[in-house]
Amino acid sequence: MKGVLLNSHCVFPSADIERTAEYYRSQLGFQVVPYLEVKEPHICLYRDQTEIILTRSNGQAVIPNRVLYGYGEDAYFITQDQEELQAEFEKAGVKIVRRLALTDYNNREFVIEDIDGRWIAFGIKES
Repeated sequence: MKGVLLNSHCVFPSADIERTAEYYRSQLGFQVVPYLEVKEPHICLYRDQTEIILTRSNGQAVIPNRVLYGYGEDAYFITQDQEELQAEFEKAGVKIVRRLALTDYNNREFVIEDIDGRWIAFGIKES
């Protein structure tokens, strides 16, 4: 029998997980569920059918992929109604680093920068 992958979650280290969680709640509309009194403290962020898990970086700097490797986002969410989502984020004051457009790899996407400097893409493959 073959194993089946069902979902995936982003795991983001952060210097201040409570500050990052508040940004995701107030700017990006995520629900925040803290697990701070457990052996491995973390905060779960939920929006629609997605989850992000924040962990403590223990003093290490958060270095985005584009800085480490010269390009690339730190997360990619498959989305619908991107115009509406981009407008929601703009209204909330989220930094949009690339506006909604069709890429050369045929994805319709936009990219934001979060409070920790990560670039997060929201897109979908065009048919």
